[in-house]
Amino acid sequence: MQPPEARPGWLLDEVASAGRENLDAGHAARYDAIEDAAAGDEVALCVGLGLTSDSTVVEIGPGTGQFTLAVAPLCARVVAADVSPVMLDVLRAKVDRAQGRVDLVQAGFLTYEHEGRPADFVYSRYALHHLPDFWKAIALARIHQMLRPGGVFRLWDITYSFDPAEIEERIESWCSTLEATVVDGWSRGDIEEHVRDEHSTFTWLLEPIIQRSGFSIEDAEYSADGIFAKYVLRRL
Repeated sequence: MQPPEARPGWLLDEVASAGRENLDAGHAARYDAIEDAAAGDEVALCVGLGLTSDSTVVEIGPGTGQFTLAVAPLCARVVAADVSPVMLDVLRAKVDRAQGRVDLVQAGFLTYEHEGRPADFVYSRYALHHLPDFWKAIALARIHQMLRPGGVFRLWDITYSFDPAEIEERIESWCSTLEATVVDGWSRGDIEEHVRDEHSTFTWLLEPIIQRSGFSIEDAEYSADGIFAKYVLRRL
């Protein structure tokens, strides 16, 4: 990541926007125990979409690296780029035991500079929502640039597929899935903080940005509660 003095003054500070918990060493240390990224299923999906032993994969926002370490044995190279130094510290401690080539970079959607052959796959889970919509558009354009033609961007995020009139009912229902006190690592307050302070958007706002950025939407899967979305995006 470029030092702050080397970046334009108008560029969003991705570290400051990373979310309080992702900069907390205690949260990073217990993350694997409280969050299952379904890495095995996600890797299998990528294999079905054409991932091979020759593929280059870029993961933006890997956190503690559940997907990174699962995909590394099946491809030629994985670049794991994260703005959080504490998350990278946890992942770095695992990399020596990992199979395959894993390169770690402290950078994010707006600052990662891809080197080497174009990526065949870009993967991101629960990271894009840290950017406001203006910066999401910039991020998607940059991902388009780093992918080869026909390459795949797998995006999984907190993205709302309901109408504004349903906000109170849908958000309150989501908040009510957790207790006021911490249970299994999370609390109602964590959801409230996400909705209030982070930048999850509506699917019907995000999807035109995706298409304008040069991707086709091959698959879009929305959770029944309207809170989460998973996309398979193909670079045109």
